[in-house]
Amino acid sequence: MVTNVVDLRSDTVTKPSDAMRAAMAAADVDDDVLGADPTARRFEAEMAALLGKEAALFVPSGTMANLVSVLAHCDVRGSEVILGDASHIHVYENGGISTLGGVHPRTVPNNPDGTMDLARIVDAIRNPDGALLYPTTRLICLENTHANSGGKCLSVEYTDKVGEIAVNHGLKLHIDGARIFNASVALGVPVHRLVKAADSVSVRSQVAGFCGQFATGMRMK
Repeated sequence: MVTNVVDLRSDTVTKPSDAMRAAMAAADVDDDVLGADPTARRFEAEMAALLGKEAALFVPSGTMANLVSVLAHCDVRGSEVILGDASHIHVYENGGISTLGGVHPRTVPNNPDGTMDLARIVDAIRNPDGALLYPTTRLICLENTHANSGGKCLSVEYTDKVGEIAVNHGLKLHIDGARIFNASVALGVPVHRLVKAADSVSVRSQVAGFCGQFATGMRMK
């Protein structure tokens, strides 16, 4: 007989524990806009190190983390991003990449396991010779775990192959990693290895008693 029920309807139905609330209340804070908040700075440094990236940015939501990551790579309006037709960025994030960034989504069908066929990704990349007529492909986005595929984990081998495609075509790779730590545990692969091929990663995480959303990756010059 089942005596414990785990509510998996949403990533956000969980509530902070008493210890987490106490840690937040006692946190050393300052003006984050001026770069003086020690807790935010430490939190960002820890997340960047954990994910093996150069820097991290603490933001209010996972949607914002994906948005700033996409816009960092697609800094010219009319850029195009290749992503799954069932991906969170495409389906649930209010069309923000288009509305706010002028970024055109080019969807590839998601397979039941959350992947996109590699050949279809390659076929979706625009020929630069058509730049006068077509959007310019600049980014590929993956999601791990893939929510609309039942939380399926993308393997490190698959992610590396997509990363190779990106490099070979002069593109960037972003991973929506809202549940990347779940994938790490399920696959038995360190999280930094799962995202090694990515130029940026968005994560929802808890470190040292604090919860937050992060966009991590290379510093933008």
